[in-house]
Amino acid sequence: MTKISNAMIKKLVKEQTGSTISDTAASAIAKLLEKKAKTMAKYAVARAKKKGRNTVTEDDIYSYKMQFGE
Repeated sequence: MTKISNAMIKKLVKEQTGSTISDTAASAIAKLLEKKAKTMAKYAVARAKKKGRNTVTEDDIYSYKMQFGE
């Protein structure tokens, strides 16, 4: 089970596209988002530590996007 709820994914998809999605599709999106969030968080924490900080900043998160283009 993921920490991102299917209901939140369904609501987001509905708001952005006007379409509905199945529970299994919402669950798949949630799993992928969580995996990506974990990867981004690990990168951002490592970057903050490298810069001598314990706090992750917005710049650390955007640095992930610049580094990996995602």
